[in-house]
Amino acid sequence: MEKEPNNFKKPTLTPLLVVISGPSGIGKDAVVQALKQRDESTHFVITMTTRPPRADEVDGVDYFFVGTEKFERLVNQGELLEHAWVYSDYKGIPKVQVRQALESGKDVVMRLDVQGASTVRSLCQDAILIFLTANDREEWLKRLKARRSESAEDLALRIETAQKEFDCLEDFDYIVINAEGELDKTVDVIQAIIKAEHHRVNPRKVTL
Repeated sequence: MEKEPNNFKKPTLTPLLVVISGPSGIGKDAVVQALKQRDESTHFVITMTTRPPRADEVDGVDYFFVGTEKFERLVNQGELLEHAWVYSDYKGIPKVQVRQALESGKDVVMRLDVQGASTVRSLCQDAILIFLTANDREEWLKRLKARRSESAEDLALRIETAQKEFDCLEDFDYIVINAEGELDKTVDVIQAIIKAEHHRVNPRKVTL
């Protein structure tokens, strides 16, 4: 009977920490929702925010909506993985849900703005950072304006912020086009990235 070589090795399916990021209006929420529908084995992080919910948003599903006082208390207690003041409101990621998911062996996917993605990278060098973009600037602006969820002043601020965010591309591992009407293609690419990452010879080691 033939013996396996002593250095025989198979892929090590260690859990991954995946960050979906990009400028406002690029479709981060839609991409994450589509990933959820395809993959029930992955943990999708729910962000906590102090902004009020939009008409179609549900507390505990889309976001955890909390008051500023509670949010600041959690910050002081060190209970948030990352947090930031974004467009006049706080946003942050509770630590406990991320650690529990990783310890159970599940991949973790979170949606963050570019500032939040940079913070996670500083805490975890082996996190996978994916930057979503559009086919071109005009397509992105059209989608951003079509949301009609911001005042003219807020819209101008988001556009100004996006100019700086595109300058941060070198901090990311992958860039994926989320073209108008091609959501399935975007998700196909992201799933291919995750699959390939699980077959690295030297697996990423996520520690928080």
